[in-house]
Amino acid sequence: MNANIAYYIFLFFIYSFIGYICEIISSSIVQKKLVNRGFLCGPYCPIYGVGSLFILFTLSRFKEDPVLVFVLGALITSCLEYFTSFLLEKIFHNKWWDYSYMKLHIHGRVCLQNTLLFGFGSLLIIYMAQPFIGDILDKIPNLYLNITAYSFFFIFIIDWVYSVIVAYNLRNRIIICEELKNEKLAKIPGMLEKLIREKVEKYKTYPKRLLEAFPNLKMANAKEFDVMKKLRDKGKRKKK
Repeated sequence: MNANIAYYIFLFFIYSFIGYICEIISSSIVQKKLVNRGFLCGPYCPIYGVGSLFILFTLSRFKEDPVLVFVLGALITSCLEYFTSFLLEKIFHNKWWDYSYMKLHIHGRVCLQNTLLFGFGSLLIIYMAQPFIGDILDKIPNLYLNITAYSFFFIFIIDWVYSVIVAYNLRNRIIICEELKNEKLAKIPGMLEKLIREKVEKYKTYPKRLLEAFPNLKMANAKEFDVMKKLRDKGKRKKK
C-alpha cells in the first residue's frame, strides 16, 4: 500500500514538473523573456500533476478509443482549470490568469485553445508518457521510491505553506490599497489612515517572483500596486 501511494506521489511530481517546463516555455515566448512560471517556488505546477492523475485514473480504461480519450481529457482538464481559477480568485482576491483576450473563452478562466491542447496532452499521457514513466518507476526499489517520494512531498508542503502566506499577504495589501485609493479616504480620520498605511508598509514579503509569473495580477490591480509603490517609496524616504 505504501509503495502504491509513493508511486502516485512520484507521478504527481513528474507531471507537475513537465507542466512547469511547458509553462516556462509558453510564457517565455509570450513575454519574450525567461519567466519562472508557477504559484509555488519549486519547479512544479501542481495543477498539471493533479490533472494528469485524473486523466490516468479516469481514462486508462478507454485506451482503445483515442477519440474518447481526447474529448474526455479536454473536458476534465478544462473543468479543473476553471475550478482552480475560481478557487484562487475567491481565496486570494486576485484573478491569476485571464483568457478574455482569446476567442471562445468562458469567463476568462478557460479558452478553446487550451482545451484543445489539454486534449492532445491527454493522448500523450495515456499513449506515450505513462507507459515510459511507468516502466522506469517499476524498476526503482520500493524503499528508494518511498524515501524519495515522501521527501519530495515534505518539501512540497513547506513550499505550499510559504507560497500561500505570500499570496495571502498580497491579497491583504490589495484589499487595503483598494480602500486607500477610494474617494472615501478623505473622510477617514488621519490617525486611522496612518495606521492603515503603516500596516501596508509592514508587509515584508514582496512577491516579486509571483508577480513575474502571473503578470495579470499586476495589470488587473495597477492602481493598487501604484499605491503600494508610493507607500514603499515614502517609507524609504522616512528611513533616510
